[in-house]
Amino acid sequence: MSQERRPSNGRAGLLLTTGIVSLTMMTAFVHLGLGDVLFLLNGLGYIGLAVLIIVGYAAPHPLVVRFDWFPRLALMGYAGATIVGYLIIGPYSTLGWATKAVEVGLIVLLAVDVIRAYGSPRAVVRQMIASVVGRT
Repeated sequence: MSQERRPSNGRAGLLLTTGIVSLTMMTAFVHLGLGDVLFLLNGLGYIGLAVLIIVGYAAPHPLVVRFDWFPRLALMGYAGATIVGYLIIGPYSTLGWATKAVEVGLIVLLAVDVIRAYGSPRAVVRQMIASVVGRT
C-alpha cells in the first residue's frame, strides 16, 4: 500500500485520530487517578494504545502501514473489555458511568475510522489476513 493510499491520511483521518486519541487519553487519566493497581494498569494500557494510534497515523514506515489496522481493533477491544469489566465488577459511580460513556464514544469513533479507512468489515479482515501472510 503506497503512502498516498494509507488509510490514516487525509483531513478525516486527522480529525478522527485526534478524537480517538483525545477520548483515549481522557479515559486513561481517569483510570490512572483512581489509585488501584488494576486501574493503573488499565490507564497505562490506554496510553500505550494511544501511542500506537499516533504512530499508525504519523509513521510512513512500510511495517507500520502494513499493520495499520491493529491499533484500531486492539483499542476497540480494550475499551469494550473495560466496559464489560466495569459492568461485572463495578464499583458503580457517576465518574464510572461517565468514563464508560467516553469509552462507548471511543468505540464509535474507532468503528467510523475503520469503515472510512477500509470501506467495510470484510475489507478489514482481508487486510488483516494479507498483512499477516505478507501480501499487502
